[in-house]
Amino acid sequence: MASPTASQVFTERGHQVTRLEAFVDAAFAFAVTLLVISFDAIPSNAAELIAAFKAIPAFAASFAMVAMFWYAHNLWSRRYGLDDGVSIWLSLLLIFLVLVYVFPLRLIFASALAYLTDGWLPSAYEIQSLDDLRLMFITYACSFISLCGVLALLYSRAGRLQTQPPLSGKERYLTKVDEWRYWLSAIIGILSLVTALVVREAWPQWLYGAPGMVYFALSAQGFLAHKLAGQVPED
Repeated sequence: MASPTASQVFTERGHQVTRLEAFVDAAFAFAVTLLVISFDAIPSNAAELIAAFKAIPAFAASFAMVAMFWYAHNLWSRRYGLDDGVSIWLSLLLIFLVLVYVFPLRLIFASALAYLTDGWLPSAYEIQSLDDLRLMFITYACSFISLCGVLALLYSRAGRLQTQPPLSGKERYLTKVDEWRYWLSAIIGILSLVTALVVREAWPQWLYGAPGMVYFALSAQGFLAHKLAGQVPED
């Protein structure tokens, strides 16, 4: 039986924007603001303008990651409308982690792009050794693991609590799918972290990027999440 899509199944329970959801939205907007103001001063000549344009890819990658986690929480809020104590604390923890990691993430993306383009794209943080590259991967993995872990806990919470109206069988199934999706994402982040810790200078140089290659496994997480969630209920 084909798996149902969320748009076909879910009844939105978060009809009204709660103070928590408004605060989360404002915090994510502030995180994006931090990304913008972390750039240098307004360009004063053509060379500085070109350098500013070259910084756009790093900003875009950082913005995309922040937007991805905002959308995940926004979807969770609209589907379940939960505002119990545990959900509030988990949402606040998500905000805290985003605000802590937002500036390091821009440096990470900038340094990674500078490394991949052999310095054509600029970065304030230069990768000069394997240890520098290792630190970049470890920092990114820690942020990715923690953010995905919080989202997995939020979906786990939604699956256990009684909502109004109660979750249907298919809604409960899709909630479990999303929970597994984020647990699997966190596990992939852990694998990247472990790979970053064990990579050695004696390895072929192309394997120095192995911790980043691990994230290609994310392409299979949706399929695995549906398998781990079990059979699709009839109702």
